[in-house]
Amino acid sequence: GTSEAAIEKAEKRGYDTGLKAGHPLDPTMELPVYIANFVLMEYGAGAIFGCPAHDQRDLDFARKYGLDVKPVVLPPNADPATFAVGDEAYVGPGKIYNSEFLDGLEVEAAKAEVAKRLEAAGDGEATTVYRLRDWGVSRQRYWGCPVPMIHCADCGVVPVPDADLPVLLPEDVEFDQPGNPLDRHPTWKHVDCPCCGKPATRETDTFDTFFESSWYFSRFTAPGLEDKAFDDAAHDYWMPVDQYVGGVEHAVLHLLYSRFFMRALRDLGYVNLKSGEPFAGLFTQGMVCHETYRASDGRWLTPDEVEKSGDAATEIKSGAAVRLGRSEKMSKSKKNVVDPENILQTYGADTARLFMMSDSPPERDLEWTEAGVEGAWRYINRLWRLMDEPPVAFAAPDAAMPGEFGADATALRRAVHKTVAGVTEDLEKFHFNRAVARIRELSNAIGDAKGDGADMAWAYREALEALVRLIGPIAPHIAEEMWSRLGNAELLADAPWPVADAGLVVDDTITIAVQVNGKLRASIEVPRDMPKDALEEAALAEPNVVRNLDGKTPRKVIVVPNRIVNVVA
Repeated sequence: GTSEAAIEKAEKRGYDTGLKAGHPLDPTMELPVYIANFVLMEYGAGAIFGCPAHDQRDLDFARKYGLDVKPVVLPPNADPATFAVGDEAYVGPGKIYNSEFLDGLEVEAAKAEVAKRLEAAGDGEATTVYRLRDWGVSRQRYWGCPVPMIHCADCGVVPVPDADLPVLLPEDVEFDQPGNPLDRHPTWKHVDCPCCGKPATRETDTFDTFFESSWYFSRFTAPGLEDKAFDDAAHDYWMPVDQYVGGVEHAVLHLLYSRFFMRALRDLGYVNLKSGEPFAGLFTQGMVCHETYRASDGRWLTPDEVEKSGDAATEIKSGAAVRLGRSEKMSKSKKNVVDPENILQTYGADTARLFMMSDSPPERDLEWTEAGVEGAWRYINRLWRLMDEPPVAFAAPDAAMPGEFGADATALRRAVHKTVAGVTEDLEKFHFNRAVARIRELSNAIGDAKGDGADMAWAYREALEALVRLIGPIAPHIAEEMWSRLGNAELLADAPWPVADAGLVVDDTITIAVQVNGKLRASIEVPRDMPKDALEEAALAEPNVVRNLDGKTPRKVIVVPNRIVNVVA
């Protein structure tokens, strides 16, 4: 096999030809020439210069045949005298070493320098090699867009005339036997050739789904057009797409196809997208994973077919022992999928959404666990209790804002506005799990509220309404219900996003570290922007600082306002 996957898995084999090759940049060096089974003849010149310290396939080959492994890329902060490569090639960043005139250069700069020298010597020319292969866009199945071609015995393959587009799928197909039902249909595929009029047959293959999904976003910019696909003004306004969010499996496939399509549409004059790039921003999300289960006869089992007890599991239907497998991305083939219908009926959609947002950063894989789902469900119940069973009485919707707030009410308001600022920033940066963590912290502050004055009643309502708005995008159903119960007539979805009060985001007091001769000896709570002389006086009065000075007069006191005090004895 010559696919990337096949080459990676195959044993690296080869033999020494006995030939020697002169090094193009060092005339004193000769290198052995091997024939190997992992170098593709059609890639580049069909021959490569092996670099076993920094390519895993080359390293496996070199270890097998006892060849030298000489590191030439030094990782950041590594010691060149001791750095070595074991069984795993180093493919990370670094600077070149052990390479004479290239030493100290970054990898890309070193590549450019090598190309420059080879070109200057007349030994080569820099070029770019693309490992692109043909894309087979046809599928032998019913669903999909029919390939608009007609096969004629005399005229060959001819396109369906524009007047006959689009080609619609027949609705009376049968799936009672394997194979493509379009190919078996008694009438649909039989048509006359548009060129000669003789009997012909339609193409019964349909397009790969990526063929359509690679450009539909451009069509969406002007969906009402019937005489052409795109409107220039609308396309120029909407494109490129602001944000692309896709799984890691799309980072190569769908993304590559979309970029190809948009360049083709641009070059053919259909759109004016100058850059040819369909997406302005890219975010690659992780996969949802789950433990796998296998019966003794090799059958894969779904999670709802298995009963677990500690580290053991049995099949519910037969009672037979089940082999637990590693956690892998959910797939139909291994059946490690969780039926969302069961989650919705047991816990509700908000629980599922909250768990998926809070368990891990969205760019990493998510491990689906029943315990995690139950934890999210318990938190949603707690949210409801903050409104239904509040620790303090809260104000009516139209209550006027008090002129003054006590210490407890002020502390709660500070927590609210800090959370609003933090969650807003987190959502903009796709830090969903961090946003949920902040919301949970705010819930704790609201649950710990105490006091019976008008200031606390008003602060509690402000806090609760902010909490509901913040959780709204993540758990919209309970948020809408809470918003209504709080006396708001409009939908939460139509309400504006909360805005943090800058004055409440910044604390009035801050904690300053005090060092004596570079070592932390105390921490003091002081007003923000405290004058230098007052801050120095407060630091020198700290008992632990006095003890460490041991009666000595400080030679120097360095004060950095709002940050640190360093005493040099």
